[in-house]
Amino acid sequence: MPKRITPLSEVKVRTAKSLERTYKIFDGGGLFLLVTPSGGKLWHFKYRFDKKEKKLALGTYPEISLADARQRREDARRQVAHGIDPGAVRKAQKQAETSEAETFEVIAREWHAKFSHTWTPGHAVKLLSAMTRDLFPWIGAHPISDIKAPELLKALRRIESRGTLETAHRVRGLLGQIFRYAVATGRAERDPAADLRGALPQPNEKHHAAITDPKEVAFLLRDLDGYQGHFVVKCALRLAPMLFVRPGELRQAE
Repeated sequence: MPKRITPLSEVKVRTAKSLERTYKIFDGGGLFLLVTPSGGKLWHFKYRFDKKEKKLALGTYPEISLADARQRREDARRQVAHGIDPGAVRKAQKQAETSEAETFEVIAREWHAKFSHTWTPGHAVKLLSAMTRDLFPWIGAHPISDIKAPELLKALRRIESRGTLETAHRVRGLLGQIFRYAVATGRAERDPAADLRGALPQPNEKHHAAITDPKEVAFLLRDLDGYQGHFVVKCALRLAPMLFVRPGELRQAE
């Protein structure tokens, strides 16, 4: 049986004395306090990611209290549970801060703000929602110039695993637009999304009901002409066979 760890108390942390060697005292759930010979007390979180044991520094005591360290541990554990390496996120954030690199999320939001006025409000909301749900948690904090095709494919695989293959293809197209904007504005060298052509399986083709016999068209036209509902809908139904536009285009026509 694994050894049972007794959670730390604020008193035990405060009174932990320095020795001639560095030692650890554990709180459980991967959280431990590293006490150095010089008297330093450093919080660390131990976790496993991709079958490798890793450690994440959480700050020093007393600047970071026991309660604060536990909260940071839970935040990191939540990231691991969702397939995110907290150490990689921390590294990306530091790179963005130290090198003043533009992150993917910053560029994506800038692109969205610049072009959203050309879309319908519903489409703008849908794109932002897709980025927030499917991209920002995984690559949002990464400098956009450092992102490679395998990272993008990993994010798309998560979408695919939900059984939404068509969404994965749409998000790949969205990535291409964002990266091409980054290239045009000098924040990236190339578009790695272009390397993903053929990397995702094609969604199953869906056939919609359609009239294939020319004689049947006459019955459809008579049914449209005999519609007795709302006047605006009646007009739209009579215009549709003459204009051959999509329903949304017909609805917004002037």
